[in-house]
Amino acid sequence: MLEFSKKTNTIEQSVYKYSLQDMPEPNLYRDLFPYDRIPKIAFNHRHVPMNVPDEIWITDTTFRDGQQSKAPFTVRQIVDLFDLIHKLSGPNGVIRQSEFFVYTEKDKEAVRLCQERGHRFPEVTSWIRATESDFKLVKNLHLDETGILVSCSDYHIFKKLNMTRKQAMDQYLSIVKMALDYGIRPRCHFEDITRADFYGFVVPFATELKKLMDESKIPIKIRACDTMGYGVSFPGVALPRSIPGIIYGLWHYAGFPSELLEWHGHNDFYKAVNNSTTAWLYGASSVNCSLLGIGERTGNCPLEAMTIEYTSLRGDPNGMNLSVITEIADYFKNEMGYEIPPQTPFVGNDFNVTRAGIHADGLLKDEEIYNIFNTGLILNKPPRVAVGQSSGLAGIAHWINSYYNLSEQGKAINKKDLLVIKMKEEIDKQYEEGRSTIMSDEEMEEMILLLDPNFLE
Repeated sequence: MLEFSKKTNTIEQSVYKYSLQDMPEPNLYRDLFPYDRIPKIAFNHRHVPMNVPDEIWITDTTFRDGQQSKAPFTVRQIVDLFDLIHKLSGPNGVIRQSEFFVYTEKDKEAVRLCQERGHRFPEVTSWIRATESDFKLVKNLHLDETGILVSCSDYHIFKKLNMTRKQAMDQYLSIVKMALDYGIRPRCHFEDITRADFYGFVVPFATELKKLMDESKIPIKIRACDTMGYGVSFPGVALPRSIPGIIYGLWHYAGFPSELLEWHGHNDFYKAVNNSTTAWLYGASSVNCSLLGIGERTGNCPLEAMTIEYTSLRGDPNGMNLSVITEIADYFKNEMGYEIPPQTPFVGNDFNVTRAGIHADGLLKDEEIYNIFNTGLILNKPPRVAVGQSSGLAGIAHWINSYYNLSEQGKAINKKDLLVIKMKEEIDKQYEEGRSTIMSDEEMEEMILLLDPNFLE
């Protein structure tokens, strides 16, 4: 049967309807996931079309998945960080939602206080167990949407839940119906989707959800959870690891529009950022992230990274205040005692610090030569030089100019300045005597006061 597709403006064969394949034994894809060896990436060379949504956005899981990886946040810390996320998001809601636990009195207090902030964005949502008592918690807190765990790989269905696929699907559908009965928008967390039988379980289950959505007129969101970070973005990669295939299949075969598709990826194989971007490109409007990427094992996709990706893809931050990224990093370090690896992109102390003398010389002449973008303007974090054995005259001069903001004052010095030459002689002497560590800011200050007591005047 042929029909005209308004999506592609072409005549297409009507979409094949996939039925549940209720297997007696689990399909664990042992050829891809042998466990005693590194998982394999298989290709079938099938390509699906890119389908970038009209609107894309970010959602936050710092206070749910992120919080599970560290000492619990205090209520004040949650509210402070929620305010910073709102400030980063800007008036257009690029960061659209933030999810919370709702179990303890502390959880509930944090939710209430964040609601009282009156921010339109991010919207406060929840994550609950699939029980009637938990739905009552959501309703009592006046939340409109909640996440519900619906594990979809046979690893979880057979091994964790001790069910068949049909039993799992029937239970999940009953849980979703319960949410709809309470008038709550369900966000179904398709856990472990990158090890699931896509056409034997994922699409049939999504198709049943679509029917419930059409009947109830209440939106049902699918969060495709790459629980173990197995997702792969390469063209022509085979399911179940193909992100293009997963997103395409959910909107093409199950009929879910982009605005109801969300990607949640972990970073076990260093692919979280790229995979999230790929989900956007192939039809998911939303990507789920956490501040600094905190979360289970290697963590979630870093939210700050996706704000930069968003701006790169759209050509404009759409109202986001990207300098707040630095405020968030400072809050984690100073208020929470959280150690950020110094070379972490955008938030690490040293992400735009150079130690090589030749690079420092380039920065001194024009910072654009060795800085990724105007980090001073955009992130309120100008490029710096760490002075060490290889920094040279240019590195010392750049350190002085940046540390004391001399360039902004029109008082920048160059590598021929007498103070710079004297400092290099002293630094070279220390390394000749066996020093192996980088010069600290405090040591550099002391050296300047020793060699030129009037410099700061």
